[in-house]
Amino acid sequence: MHQANDQVQTQHHLRTLTDAVETGALQSIRHLLKSLSAPDIAHLIESSPPKQRAVLWQLLDKQREGNVLQELGDDVQGQFLRHMGTTELVALTDGLEPDDVADILQQLPGRVIKEVLQAMNTQNRHRVESILPYDENTAGGLMNTDNIITRPDITLDVLLRYLRQHPTLPEIFDSIYVVNKKDHFLGNLSVSKLLSSHPSMTVRELMNTDIEPILATTADTDVANLFERNDWVSAPVVNDEGQLLGRITIDDVVDVIRDDAEHSLLSMAGLDEDPDTFATIRSTAPKRALWLGLNLATALFSANVIGMFEQTIEKVVALAVLMPIVASMGGVAGNQTLTIIIRGMALGQIGKNNTYWLFSRELGVAAINSLLWASCASAIAVVWFGDLTIGFIIAGAMIINLLMAAIAGVLIPVVLRAIKIDPALAGSMALTTVTDAVGFFSFLGLATIFLV
Repeated sequence: MHQANDQVQTQHHLRTLTDAVETGALQSIRHLLKSLSAPDIAHLIESSPPKQRAVLWQLLDKQREGNVLQELGDDVQGQFLRHMGTTELVALTDGLEPDDVADILQQLPGRVIKEVLQAMNTQNRHRVESILPYDENTAGGLMNTDNIITRPDITLDVLLRYLRQHPTLPEIFDSIYVVNKKDHFLGNLSVSKLLSSHPSMTVRELMNTDIEPILATTADTDVANLFERNDWVSAPVVNDEGQLLGRITIDDVVDVIRDDAEHSLLSMAGLDEDPDTFATIRSTAPKRALWLGLNLATALFSANVIGMFEQTIEKVVALAVLMPIVASMGGVAGNQTLTIIIRGMALGQIGKNNTYWLFSRELGVAAINSLLWASCASAIAVVWFGDLTIGFIIAGAMIINLLMAAIAGVLIPVVLRAIKIDPALAGSMALTTVTDAVGFFSFLGLATIFLV
């Protein structure tokens, strides 16, 4: 219900924006922007075509640009960042969290990044520079440096007085991290224990030493899995030497989960990264052209398999009618297996030790289903065309293709991952090629043997 209300409200704002742009009533747009939060403004910008998008940004209060920019997707961020100078970028990033600043800077050329860093104050520059070396899709890229740290021999009374000296505390503040003199992570102290324990007790007596910190090089998807498995609100991030670098909070993990879901959805259509719904024709067409070209090549390969049996098809017209059924059944069965394997990989559940078990399971499922539906298809073909041989041919081809679909559904994502290609992006196209080619070849090959 809440999501439906948001959609209705967004459409209302879009109508207001369109009418105001057409009539030149810019004051009403300013009033609209003042009434919205930064995430709502970002959503409105991403929901607007380029012309309205430019007007919104021009009328946005300069002091709010940074907060709005960090809520935008990378593509839309890039559109605005390309037209900004160093002075404007420094002003825009002022007040943002270091991890958000790092995410913005990573989209800029190296020369511009250097200029922006030099224009920052020393403290902010050091914080951002500690994050920039890490890829944005790692724990180091996700982390923030707003840690509250303490030593293990400090009493709670002293720690509380120390906290009161801070003008502000982090918005998400559930733990204080305990480090030694060399900043090596030792454990954490929950705020609940801090507030409920006797002030004379030391941090060492109450700290939790069982928590495993996250290495800065850990992939963001693995970080999300750790948060889900452990029900964390925040988690410490360390380097290879065990020194505390920062922390990751649940709001950053939610962004990772959302981005992964979006990536999976786009990959199903052969799109790698195209999150801007209202991108221009010029920027959208090249992104889609590559995979369409590859798909054409695979389609031509399947068509060539059919061409090999042109004489067989000319002699038995029924084959042209039944041929798509075999390929279609193989494609559906293969995609079922492919989806399960890719999901297992994304969750970190599949490795060398259990791949063979999954392979055997999928082959067994394919054997059962192939016998069941091959029998049904065979019976229908016999009744339809009055020919037992055609029934036998389609049954045999369907069994072969469904078994091959299961094999390909397991092996394709495993092989693609081994050669550093995203299985979610390329797996479906590779599988379709296999099931089409095998389906056509087995069906027409059996027909050539038994009918010609």
